[in-house]
Amino acid sequence: MSLMPELLHITERSLWDAVRETGTYEMSTRGRTLQEEGFIHCSTRAQLPRTAAFLYGSYEGPDDLVVLVIDPERLDAPVKYEAPEPGGEEFPHIYGPISAAAVIAVEVWDAGVS
Repeated sequence: MSLMPELLHITERSLWDAVRETGTYEMSTRGRTLQEEGFIHCSTRAQLPRTAAFLYGSYEGPDDLVVLVIDPERLDAPVKYEAPEPGGEEFPHIYGPISAAAVIAVEVWDAGVS
């Protein structure tokens, strides 16, 4: 069992499904890649409902939304907790791709349940 808290990343099912072919996940946030952003945005379990509402509040896409549950100890990339603005709430950021092996569960996101 990991000593570090799990990291969560919400995404579209088709983007996660593509990992089966590539072996790594490289989307940073909705509509932006790791290469564009420099890191992958994540949340803690407590932060996830707000993050999901901010990114996908009025989401009407073809895919279900899923939450990747990531074990930080299985990552090959560093994790840093950073605030979007000075003095703000800190969010976990992964500075590299997420290997499929680091994802220990995939949960279906239901905005009505938090």
